[in-house]
Amino acid sequence: MLKGVAAGAGLAVVGPTLLAACSSSKKKSGSTSGPTGGVAAGGGSITFGSNYSDPSTKAAFAALVTSATAATKTKISINTTDHNTFQNNISNYLQGTPDDLATWFAGYRMQFFAAQNLLTPLDDVWNKIGGNFSDAVKKLSKGADGKYYFVPIYNYPWVVFYNKSVFKSKGYAVPTTWDQFLALGTQMKKDGLIPLAFADKDGWPALGTFDIINLRVNGYDYHIKLMKHEIPWTDKGVKDVFDHWAQLLPNCQKGATGRLWQDAAKALENKQAGMMFQGSNQVAANYAPTNLADLDFFPFPQINPEFGTDFMDAPADGFMLPKKAKHQAAAKAVLEYIGTPTAESTFLKTDKWDIGVANGLVAPTYNDIQKKAVAEVGKCKNVAQFMDRDTVPDMATAMIKLIQQFIENPSSGTISSIQKSAEAQAKTIFQ
Repeated sequence: MLKGVAAGAGLAVVGPTLLAACSSSKKKSGSTSGPTGGVAAGGGSITFGSNYSDPSTKAAFAALVTSATAATKTKISINTTDHNTFQNNISNYLQGTPDDLATWFAGYRMQFFAAQNLLTPLDDVWNKIGGNFSDAVKKLSKGADGKYYFVPIYNYPWVVFYNKSVFKSKGYAVPTTWDQFLALGTQMKKDGLIPLAFADKDGWPALGTFDIINLRVNGYDYHIKLMKHEIPWTDKGVKDVFDHWAQLLPNCQKGATGRLWQDAAKALENKQAGMMFQGSNQVAANYAPTNLADLDFFPFPQINPEFGTDFMDAPADGFMLPKKAKHQAAAKAVLEYIGTPTAESTFLKTDKWDIGVANGLVAPTYNDIQKKAVAEVGKCKNVAQFMDRDTVPDMATAMIKLIQQFIENPSSGTISSIQKSAEAQAKTIFQ
C-alpha cells in the first residue's frame, strides 16, 4: 500500500499508485527493462497514431517519443487526431490501415478489440517489462484470453477541484458528506458563484458523474456488475443513483449539453465557479501555470457510509499494437522502452497532471496536485476505469445519449424511461 510520497532534491520517488492499492507486485529476476536492463534495439521507422490532441498532453507525448527514438534508434512519426474523433473512429481505424502503434485505454476498452483479433499480443514485451508494474496494472493490460495487449504510461483520478483562494476568502470548508456537499452548493449560489462547473457537449464527461455516484451509493462490485449487465439497468440501485444526481443538478452549471469541458474548467479557473468534478489530466492540464498553485481537490464526498470514499474512477492510459501494423518488431522495441520507469519519468517531466504507474518511478517535478493524486488514489480499495472503459462501447454510447436526456430533464418520469431504455438496449448489446 502506498504510504506517501518521499521527496528530496526536487524528485519524488513514487510507489505503485492506482493500482497498488489493490494488489502487490512481485519482481522477477531479469524482468526490468531500461537503459541498464537492455532495451531491445528497434531500428527502422514506425508511425504512432495519437489521440493526444490537447496541447499539454501532445507536448508530453512528443517528449516521450523523442526519448524512445534515442533509446531504440527507431524513427517515429506521430499522427495526431482529435481525441473524440479518434475515439469514435477507433473500430474502423483498427480494421483499416492503422499505424504501427496507437494510444488507447486500459481495461475493457482494450479487451474488446483484443477479443476481435484486432490487436497483437504483447507477452514477449511483458516478459521483459513485467517487473516494472504491480499485479493490478498487469491485470488491466491483459485481454480476456490472459494475454497482454497493452502497455500503460499513467493514470489520473476523477475528483472535485476547487481554488484554495476562493474557499479561504469565503470561509468554505471541504465537504466530506453528501449533505455537506449539497449545502455548500447552496451557499455558493447565495455568494454569486456557480457551485459546480459542468459540461457534457462531448457526451463522455457526465459518465464520470454517474460512475462516482454509483460507486458512492452502491459500491464497486455493484458498479462493475452493472457495467457487465450482470445487474439490470431497471434495478432500484440505478434509480437511487439518478435520484441523488437529481438532487445535485440544481448546483450544476446550466446548459451543460451545449458546453465543452474546457469551457467549464475555465469557469473554475476564472473563479466564476466554486468547484468542478472532472479528471485531473483535464482540469489541471488546462489551468494556466501561474494559476496552478491555487488549484486543489478533494475526493467526491461520502453518500453511503458502508462504502465511504473507498472507490473512484482512476483511468489508466497507454498504448497498443494493432494487428495490421506493418512494422511489428520495431513497434515492440518501442513498447519495451515505454514500459520502463525511465520512459514514464521522461513523460512526466512535461506532464504536470497525471501520475505514473511504474514501480520505483522517480517522478521529476511532481507538483502538489500530482503528489496528492498519488496519495488519494493509493487510499482506494478499488478503482474503476470510467464507464466508457468498463462496459462495451455500444453500451457506453447508449448511456451517453440517455444521460444527456436526464441532464436536460431530471424528472422521475425521465429516470424511469432512461432505465427502461438502457435495459432494453443492454439486452440486445449483451445477448
